[in-house]
Amino acid sequence: MNRLADSVQAFHSLATDDDLNDLRTRLATARLPEVETVESAASGRSRWDQGVPLSDLEDLVEYWRTDYNWRLLENRLEQVGQFRTVIDGLGIHFLHRRSARADATALVLTHGWPGSIVEFVELIDELANPKDATSPAFHVVVPSLPGFGYSGKPVDTGWGTEKIAAAWVELMSRLGYRKFLAHGGDWGGVITTILGGRFPDHVLGIHTTYAEAPPGLSTSGLTAAEREWVEHTSNFNRHHVAYAKQQATRPQTIGYSLVDSPVGLLAWILDKFAEWTDTEDSPFETITRDVLLDNVTLYWLTRSGASAARIYYESHNSLDPDLRVDVPTAITIYPLDIAKCPRPWASERYRHIVRWRSPEAGGHFPSLETPGYFLDDLRDGLSAVLAANGIYTA
Repeated sequence: MNRLADSVQAFHSLATDDDLNDLRTRLATARLPEVETVESAASGRSRWDQGVPLSDLEDLVEYWRTDYNWRLLENRLEQVGQFRTVIDGLGIHFLHRRSARADATALVLTHGWPGSIVEFVELIDELANPKDATSPAFHVVVPSLPGFGYSGKPVDTGWGTEKIAAAWVELMSRLGYRKFLAHGGDWGGVITTILGGRFPDHVLGIHTTYAEAPPGLSTSGLTAAEREWVEHTSNFNRHHVAYAKQQATRPQTIGYSLVDSPVGLLAWILDKFAEWTDTEDSPFETITRDVLLDNVTLYWLTRSGASAARIYYESHNSLDPDLRVDVPTAITIYPLDIAKCPRPWASERYRHIVRWRSPEAGGHFPSLETPGYFLDDLRDGLSAVLAANGIYTA
């Protein structure tokens, strides 16, 4: 085994009973505000006009305190396989499952905020060793972003999306994958775009649920539906980005609440799952309480609320406007995602789009909201990318 491979170490996550008991104590003694002052007849999404409704939060806090079982996720992570390596002085945690198939291709999956590796845990087995022999197979790598989960917390500035993308190339090289595919959404989509644009010698192609066009493009020539997409994104940017501005400008300030109060952390993250999912009212119409609490508890136990928020400070609005992606690209835009880029605009940055999809359902967390569709779409998109490289799957 070479020196770089030797630097990759098995990792085992195990919360102490004291940590879990402390969490339950904090939940039991939480001080909550009065009920929100929305219209008494409010229903559906309008219930959330001032943020997370008190009754919803009370129910979820009680479930978290009495019924939720963190050990189930810990055991699942152990089954998948966890590792850690140090890149540029920072510990990077990742899941890694090698396929048993000789024709498998390496694939790195990158999450965003307020997500985590939880977004992909239940897809890894089927991606690596699909039940259907005609489906493509992948050697799957799922890193935790710097400052997230069990990755290290940067002690200096500089760990923005460009540096993270370069670190992923180094990570894949250490695992023996000189060439690989990449997928991501949210910040993971930005990092995946950078991987495709900066590292074409290593990246065979990309699949993303987040496409960002170069700035300053005209709406002239767009269809009516595409103009609606532009307005949807503009409305989000005008009225729904207070969280991003807070984390981009004062991540340390909000970080105290996110690290000290499990209820504060839960509300901060639940608010986004509620607003960004394709549901009529509650995010639990499509995502289970346990999965959401897996994600939130990972933030809590690793005390990563502040350090994860800093990705906004490091990278907000930082994607190089001149960056172009020439590797084969598959793009899927879900209807209730927070930012929707029309294909003519996307084509200005992504120069070789081999597959474009806009499904009828799904929001910002498609791997959790519509996991069956997401899995099939990811496979089909990556198959198209491989075919563009002259690599044909069964």
